[in-house]
Amino acid sequence: MKTLNLRSEKGIYLVLDPRAKSERELFQDLKNVFQYPLIALQIWDNFGPELDIHKFIGKVCEMARPYSFPVLIANSWEWVGKTELDGVHFDQIPENFAQIRKRLPENLILGLTCTNDLSLIAKAEENGFDYISFCSVFPSPNAEACDLVSKDTLRKAAECCNLPFFLAGGIRPENVNELDGIPHRGLALISGIMGQTNPEKAMEQFTNLLQTNK
Repeated sequence: MKTLNLRSEKGIYLVLDPRAKSERELFQDLKNVFQYPLIALQIWDNFGPELDIHKFIGKVCEMARPYSFPVLIANSWEWVGKTELDGVHFDQIPENFAQIRKRLPENLILGLTCTNDLSLIAKAEENGFDYISFCSVFPSPNAEACDLVSKDTLRKAAECCNLPFFLAGGIRPENVNELDGIPHRGLALISGIMGQTNPEKAMEQFTNLLQTNK
C-alpha cells in the first residue's frame, strides 16, 4: 500500500464527492488534476443509491495506480480488502474501533477529522492514526455538520500535535492567506477543486498559492 505523499512543501489533499458530477465528468476531471502532485485522494462516502460503489472505487484506484499518492475512503472501511484502497478517513473514531482495526491491514493509512476538541489529537495518536484534518476552518455547505474551528485551536494544535494535519472546509483562493502562520501540511479540498467548472485551473491556482505562502 502507498503512504501519504508528504513533501517538504505544503500540498493538496483532494476529496472526491461521487455526487458532484456525472461519472464521466468526474473521471475526466480526475485525469486532469492528477497531473499535479497530491498528498492523497479521499473518496467521500456520499454515494448515490444507483451507483455501483465497487466499480466506482475500482476505477478511481485504477486511475491513481501510476501515481505516488494513496487513495482513501471516508468511513466505509468495509471496502478495504475488496478494492485497492490504501486507507480510511474517519469522521470520528468508531466505538468498536479496536475490533475494526484488527480486520484492517497493518500498513493501512488512517485519518481522523478533528474539531475544537484538542483531546481528539491525543486519541488519534493513541489509536495509531497517521494524520488528522481540522474541519471546518471556514463556513462551507460541504461541512455543515462541522463546527467552525478557531484559529486559536489550530495554533495550539500545531504546538502539541505530532501528526501531520490538514485544514478543510470553505477554503477558497481569496481566504487562503488567512491561514498564514499556521504550520499545516496542506489543504483538504472538495468543492474548491472538483466543484469548479475547470478543476485543473483551480488545482494550479491552489498549488501556486501554497508554494507562495510557505
